[in-house]
Amino acid sequence: MQQTLAWLQTQTYVKKRHQIGILGGNFNPVHNGHLLIADQVAQILSLDKVKLMPEAVPPHRNTKHTMHTISVKHRLNMIKLAIKGNPRLGIERIELQLGGMNYTFDTIKKLKKKNPDVDYFFIIGGDMVEYLPQWHQVEELMELVQFVGVGRLGYPKKSSFPVIWVDVPKIEVSSTYIRRSIGFDSIPKYLMPDEVYQYIQEKGLYLNGK
Repeated sequence: MQQTLAWLQTQTYVKKRHQIGILGGNFNPVHNGHLLIADQVAQILSLDKVKLMPEAVPPHRNTKHTMHTISVKHRLNMIKLAIKGNPRLGIERIELQLGGMNYTFDTIKKLKKKNPDVDYFFIIGGDMVEYLPQWHQVEELMELVQFVGVGRLGYPKKSSFPVIWVDVPKIEVSSTYIRRSIGFDSIPKYLMPDEVYQYIQEKGLYLNGK
């Protein structure tokens, strides 16, 4: 016993690295499709957590899209309501703190510097995997993060980059569809958490369908 204790005292303990998934998006508003992907990837890859990372200004969207994005405050509040009660999900606020437009390379570089004991898994849809060759500093980005591709209808599950492919149930719902539905006074039942829809009603959001 004494020998065992002496041996243990001589060992250098290396803290276990954390594995965190990042699901970026505008979340305008957050919906069940986002939540399903985040939760399933967390479980399938045994990640410590998947964090939803709302954008301040989307780098890959046009000016018209950005103009109709509601305030950070509302988007963040809706995400909080959506993930409440699920310990596998969290929120990453770094792009909101930085403000303005941020490329994924710059964001991940800052996250790695802030959290050197974390391995990051960046989750994107199959449509974005196809677009990867055009990403800002993508070669350098690949050295900082592991990409996780989620299959989407109409897009092949292949890439010249080292992407981990994960199959999750496909829900063909979009934030755009939900906004338009609300504009037509249609209730997006089963498309988003009830608490999020209640918040939208209380705040009078998306009444113009945009």
